[in-house]
Amino acid sequence: MNKKIKNIINKKNKRKIVSLTAYSKNISKILDKYCDIVLVGDSMANVLYGLESTHKINLDNIIQHTNSVKKGVHNALLVVDMPKASYNNKFKAIKNAKSIIKNTKCDAVKIESNNKNFGIIKELVNSKIPVMGHIGYTPQFKKKFKVEGITKKEVTKLIKEAENIEKAGAFSIVLEGISSSCAKKITKKLSIPTIGIGSSKFCDGQILVTDDMLGLSGFYPKFVKKYVNLNRIIEKAVKEYTKEVRVGKFPSKKNFF
Repeated sequence: MNKKIKNIINKKNKRKIVSLTAYSKNISKILDKYCDIVLVGDSMANVLYGLESTHKINLDNIIQHTNSVKKGVHNALLVVDMPKASYNNKFKAIKNAKSIIKNTKCDAVKIESNNKNFGIIKELVNSKIPVMGHIGYTPQFKKKFKVEGITKKEVTKLIKEAENIEKAGAFSIVLEGISSSCAKKITKKLSIPTIGIGSSKFCDGQILVTDDMLGLSGFYPKFVKKYVNLNRIIEKAVKEYTKEVRVGKFPSKKNFF
């Protein structure tokens, strides 16, 4: 098992695991100083490409951005989302996951659960490909966001789903949009770490889309804390640059040869 993955597993019940997303070297080299996990998420569909869903991101998109991100990551565990339809069956899953690992030198892949693909996780793990699971709101399979794990029936179903993912060999699991009480129960049941997004402080770690927490995306649901408003800062800089160009203040003598 990858040493970095062992370190992530060993953090369970010891200290919180910090995760954020990255799609380029410029961001990943900053995250690498502070994060335990850097995820190249298919959320790039919304953040970078302005798409309404993650469904149109393909393997080439993922590999291209991961190659950029990898240049800035030296310490963190680098995990990559497998795009929708890239793991429909075990043969396709193994082929595509191997392609991602080979072409990017990432540490692991993440696949979303549809409560049926536990066998695919097992096949990937048996093929020496580390897998992070993902339950709750899974954008590749569900159209609308809603908090899950509210009713007793939902809680039982989610716990079983998480346990099946662990049994299949996943080293960790993302809990997205799950009620705090349910997330707490799942976290206690599993021996592998849970990484929460919109799933309370009771998870073993947290992940957010970096552009959301930096105030760049315009997407701010309840579970996102905006730590800075980069939109405003960037707009101020662009406005000043525009003004200086138009009045001939930029470039000055010190800015040209």
